[in-house]
Amino acid sequence: MRMNTSDSELAGQAASGDMAAFQVLLERHYDSIFRIALRFTGVREDAEDVAQTVCTSLAAKLRSFKGEARFTTWLYRIVVNASQDFHRRQSATTRLHQAYGEVSELVRGAEADTARELAWLYDALQQVGRDLRETAVLVLAEGLTHAEAADVLDIKESTVSWRMHELRKELKTLAKAEA
Repeated sequence: MRMNTSDSELAGQAASGDMAAFQVLLERHYDSIFRIALRFTGVREDAEDVAQTVCTSLAAKLRSFKGEARFTTWLYRIVVNASQDFHRRQSATTRLHQAYGEVSELVRGAEADTARELAWLYDALQQVGRDLRETAVLVLAEGLTHAEAADVLDIKESTVSWRMHELRKELKTLAKAEA
């Protein structure tokens, strides 16, 4: 009996919660939904995704079907919109992946620059006196405050500050000599 019922009647029944009417609508129109999605996406797997999206959202959308147009016209519009949404999401995802790739390249470049700078700093620290090197390791590498480094080295905080000042001067001199 339901197979003879019009799409508009089935849509009204399905919108009211009749799952059997909804199932008949899906069985009747799934091939068309998939075919239209395939024509828009051009890829079988993408068309399957679009068709699944349409089918899962159709129950809620049926409440908006007013019967002013043929059911198939209304349904095709939903499929077209879902295909366009899918394409927009794909484009956004592609742009996101491209942006991620560009950022990754920049990060790798920055990491390489940082690694070169650290290598230069460690080489330069080998050229300065032991006192300056110990102070630099505690303050720069370990992140200790001048007061904390002074406690570790058993010296005055002002001595740590003076050593860091001297270290900066020596590093600038080494950098200028290399440039």
